[in-house]
Amino acid sequence: MPPPEAGSGPAAVLVGAPGAGKSTVGMALAQRLGVAFRDTDADVEATLGMSVSDVFLEHGEEYFRAAERTAVLVALGEHAGVLALGGGAVLDAEVRAALARHWVVYLDVSASDAARRVGLARDRPLLVEGPRTRLAALLKARRPLYEEVAAITVDTGALGVEDVVAEILVERAGRASR
Repeated sequence: MPPPEAGSGPAAVLVGAPGAGKSTVGMALAQRLGVAFRDTDADVEATLGMSVSDVFLEHGEEYFRAAERTAVLVALGEHAGVLALGGGAVLDAEVRAALARHWVVYLDVSASDAARRVGLARDRPLLVEGPRTRLAALLKARRPLYEEVAAITVDTGALGVEDVVAEILVERAGRASR
């Protein structure tokens, strides 16, 4: 799928595991494109008035996923910039169906690189215990879903942020000219 026309949704939607670089790459990509950056985890936090970790602790994963689904669907409909989704957003079939109408970039990362990047972050509720082992399991379960929704895949393991952005922009330009 080529990048969207102006006014038809996000310029790019970033998906990937925790630690793939969605927020960091997303902000840099938005800056290069001259558009706004938005993160659906931040949308969930703003809507619920608590951190993602607190939502998991107080209400559980199912409650969080429902709030995340709503945040993603709203953002896909109203945001024209670069949109980063939470790592588990693709678990929802309705979200995956909605993503089929958008230009999605899968930021791939190995479990070891992701674990190094997130460290022992307490703000990532699914990774509190055994981050490397948990990330490997998440990647194994989610990789097929990321690949299903993605127009392109960029391996972020060996690349710096600007190199990842450059690769996305080259792919975007190539698809726009088709």
